[in-house]
Amino acid sequence: MKLGLSATAGGGPGEGSGGSGGLPAGWARATIAELCDVNPRGFDEEPDDEDFVSQVPMAAVEAGTGRIDASTQVRYGDIKKKSLTRFQENDVLFAKITPCMENGKIAKVQGLVGGRALGSTEFHVLRSRGAVLPEYLMHYLLQRSVRVIAEQHMSGAVGQRRVPRPYLESLEIPVPPLPEQFRIVTAVEQQISRIEAGETILAVGLTKVDEFRKAVICSVIPDSLPSHWKSLTVGEAGSVDLGRQRHPSWHTGPEMRPYLRVANVFEDCIDTSDVKEMDFSGTDEKYHLKVGDVLLNEGQSPHLLGRPAIYRGDPEGAAFQNTLIRFRPNVDITPEWALLVFRRHMHTGRFMKESRITTNIAHLSAARLKMIEFPFPPIDEQEEIVKQVRQQLDNADRIQAELKGVAQGSTRLRASLLHTAFTGALVPQDPADEPASVMLDRVRAVYGAKAPRKRTARKPRPTPPGQEELPS
Repeated sequence: MKLGLSATAGGGPGEGSGGSGGLPAGWARATIAELCDVNPRGFDEEPDDEDFVSQVPMAAVEAGTGRIDASTQVRYGDIKKKSLTRFQENDVLFAKITPCMENGKIAKVQGLVGGRALGSTEFHVLRSRGAVLPEYLMHYLLQRSVRVIAEQHMSGAVGQRRVPRPYLESLEIPVPPLPEQFRIVTAVEQQISRIEAGETILAVGLTKVDEFRKAVICSVIPDSLPSHWKSLTVGEAGSVDLGRQRHPSWHTGPEMRPYLRVANVFEDCIDTSDVKEMDFSGTDEKYHLKVGDVLLNEGQSPHLLGRPAIYRGDPEGAAFQNTLIRFRPNVDITPEWALLVFRRHMHTGRFMKESRITTNIAHLSAARLKMIEFPFPPIDEQEEIVKQVRQQLDNADRIQAELKGVAQGSTRLRASLLHTAFTGALVPQDPADEPASVMLDRVRAVYGAKAPRKRTARKPRPTPPGQEELPS
């Protein structure tokens, strides 16, 4: 009885039409244990201590692409005693631990120094016995649908769950004739190259949208202010206050109210998916928010310091924590104008100039914020500039959403391509190809005929002097 569900069950990847068991003619099914040595103990040929080998940590495997960076090399004698996984050219690596498995850290090993490597113990290593091409196996395992089923069989503690070896060994995959495997791999890799070229163009497009959005915001305030504009400091343009510090005694109390913190405030957006509560008894209105208040991050990574958003009443009756600074504008300044000024200061690095750095986190004190310049035009001009900027930013948001939609379509296209490949519909079949069943019978005959490894009997330990057994 198999330990795991077949990845081809229920219309999943690998189910086709025609042939035996729903497979195309000439195809067969086999478990990974039949097709590969799983986690072989070492190399086909042990290197000398002075030989150099590659070192491949988990980070060297690029998620979802089947590529690895094998450029790091070490002398074998310096590393061979460490607890590392051994693998060699043309092995397939399968990350077994969350979230690496879920992200698709799966690769065919190539480009190794000396053809051998040591790497993370969180890899399963699959070494083909000749009936499956490593590239074919890699692309099959890279399918999201295959990894979703594998995830259901993971064991261990949350955050450290792993795909067990017995499940992986029991996984059945569809096996075409070897020549057809080669044709499938060639076609898949050609199509993936085209998809990746499109994804590169999309990434460039998304970067350009971000650059455009920042350019629009940074152009709000000209280098030379018009003569009819006023130039004040932030402290003169409105009130500046820090929120309330958290304390264990305020986790419960008679006046519980939601409060916002750094994790809630993004640029021009307040995320209310995870809002905490705290007791605000005896604080009057000091920490309560009003619609139109602008909140800025007091502590952040330097380039995001002072990230601002307007409180628009959600969540209702909210207060704020001391990781945020509240700016409440004077009556002749609109909140939307203040938001634009602060977004400009963030993107131009103006806030960063007033920061102090502690353990890689930049801090902007309320006192320093008050001294930063705050230019503003008459209120009707503020409203017109905000309107024009909003139109341009809305256009940027629309283009960004369209590009992201195309990117999601690219992900679906990959899934469709692989599904088509492993159901036999991507490349033509050749009746002259040797059926996979014949090839698998040869492999089973060779590997099935091997005698199990015999354990060497332990020699009896010598009896310590003075403890010899006395005759009865």
